[in-house]
Amino acid sequence: MNPLPTAECYPISVVPGLSRLYLDFCAGAPAVREFYGRSFADPWRSEGRPRLAHREKLAAILAEQNPVAAEKLGALRGGAGTVLTGQQVSLFGGPLFTPFKAATALARAQQATEAGDEHVAIFWLASEDHDFAEVQTVAFPARRELRRLKYESAPPENSPVGGLVLDDTINALLEQAGELIGYSDALEALNEAYRPGRTLAQAFGDFYRKVFAAQGLLVFDAAGRDVHALGAPVLREAIQRADEFNARLLARDEELTKAGYHAQVAVAPNSSLLFLMDEKTGARVALKRLPQSAAEPDGLWQAGRQRLSSSDLEGILAAEPERISPSALLRPVFQDYLFGTSLTIGGPAEVAYFAQSAVLFEQILGRMTPVHPRFTATIVEPDIGELLRRHELTVERILEETPDSLAPLLAARAMPVEGKRKLASAGNALDAELTELLGWMRATNEELGRSGETAARKMRYQMNRLRRLTANFVLQREESLTRHAQAITTAVFPEGHLQERVHGAAWYFARHGFAFAEELVQHAAKDCPGHSVLWV
Repeated sequence: MNPLPTAECYPISVVPGLSRLYLDFCAGAPAVREFYGRSFADPWRSEGRPRLAHREKLAAILAEQNPVAAEKLGALRGGAGTVLTGQQVSLFGGPLFTPFKAATALARAQQATEAGDEHVAIFWLASEDHDFAEVQTVAFPARRELRRLKYESAPPENSPVGGLVLDDTINALLEQAGELIGYSDALEALNEAYRPGRTLAQAFGDFYRKVFAAQGLLVFDAAGRDVHALGAPVLREAIQRADEFNARLLARDEELTKAGYHAQVAVAPNSSLLFLMDEKTGARVALKRLPQSAAEPDGLWQAGRQRLSSSDLEGILAAEPERISPSALLRPVFQDYLFGTSLTIGGPAEVAYFAQSAVLFEQILGRMTPVHPRFTATIVEPDIGELLRRHELTVERILEETPDSLAPLLAARAMPVEGKRKLASAGNALDAELTELLGWMRATNEELGRSGETAARKMRYQMNRLRRLTANFVLQREESLTRHAQAITTAVFPEGHLQERVHGAAWYFARHGFAFAEELVQHAAKDCPGHSVLWV
């Protein structure tokens, strides 16, 4: 195995765009404790593992989906606990944070096992989600630009994306992917998984089974009838207690708002926790509650133009359980019921879900599954690392810049020492003289002081303009600085977003081989409480 990349750990606060709820959760702030129950203080379930009457049936389903994972399946049958994570299925393995989730789950399962409490890692395929636009593209870095590949053959509107059958157009995308990432085991795995005639869920699942085969990751697709039949008690509770759960979630939203936080999932007075798969079109339609009336004291449900009673829904659940699908807030409870999960690994959105889902956990299961943030990192390739060292830049500083502001910054740093000295001397002298002058003006007359401050701001603006003029002159003369800035931002902070949210994961496995999966697991085990930077 290759030596581990050099790693740095930064506070999570360096990552732009994170919610206050997530930042406070990561910091262990007392204000968020009430929203996560007992699980907040203890990263593992403390009250003992629940007995799963359906354990053997669940293991049989997993065995069918993971035919070469006998050791982990044996552990699960023997009573091993589970660490669970998951992600939407998407084109060519999706973004880099996807394997980060898997690596974190594997690291936590390994740590528990080494401590004497055997655990296995489960990767849940969110194949029932229906937002095709979120999963149809993948982006790979290509020198100073991003190259996006897009699968255009959309499924019927609102259909679960996992069931999308790939057509022959996938072949051209595979060829383009090969040109971008080069020949490698990762490319071979993509070619084997993403073939015409296979579903997107099958392709995505097979790719990650291959990537994390050595670590024993169990990949689980819950879209089938057998799985929904096992989880039917949770779905039935969501039907029978719909109004109660809605009221509790609305109250939780108010509590979050009063505490200065936000609700990750909007809850409306008529919303529910369920979707219905349309019998004819296969579309996944949100179920909404209609007000109670004298004729319908239990209220009705609406799915598109269709109206149903609670009895109707319970009948569908009994006969065709795969047609009833949990929402984002109910899904963690559904998962925990199936697996008796010891720990769930999530990103910022999933952690925020749990602040709302906590009320459902307590009402349906009588317990709360702990949630732990996934590993988050920026990977710095050798050529980009050399540019960062040359320009004396840190990843933390790049995350503070925009793609347009980095080039002038490099130009300012590339300015000849004599020019920097003269600009600094002039700026310092101006500040010193203005400070003394303004003090005298304020002491002489308050209005005179305010006028002087206005004039001083204009002078300082002009001084800064001199700095920008000089930097732009250097930038125009040194075109290489613009290229360097483009390369750095594309690699580290593409389009103003974290690398892990934009770059396709397959690019990194193509560059570093499947051994990189084990390196990610080892880094995730270090449990950096913030954002890691890996210098490979």
